[in-house]
Amino acid sequence: MTAGNSGGFAVDWFTLALINAGLAQGKGRSGMNWGLLSLLPGPLATLLLVLQASPRPDGR
Repeated sequence: MTAGNSGGFAVDWFTLALINAGLAQGKGRSGMNWGLLSLLPGPLATLLLVLQASPRPDGR
C-alpha cells in the first residue's frame, strides 16, 4: 500500500460509518452510537445492522 492510496481508504471507512448511522436510524436505533461503533469494525457493523430486526411499534 502506498502513502497516496491510504486517504481514500479512510474516506470510504468514514462514509460507511455515516451509512450505518442512517441504517440504524431507519431501524429505530441510535444513529450516533452506531455511527461511532462503525468506526471500529466497519463492515461488520453494517452486517449486524442489516441482519438486526426492527423493533415492533408495540414495544415487544
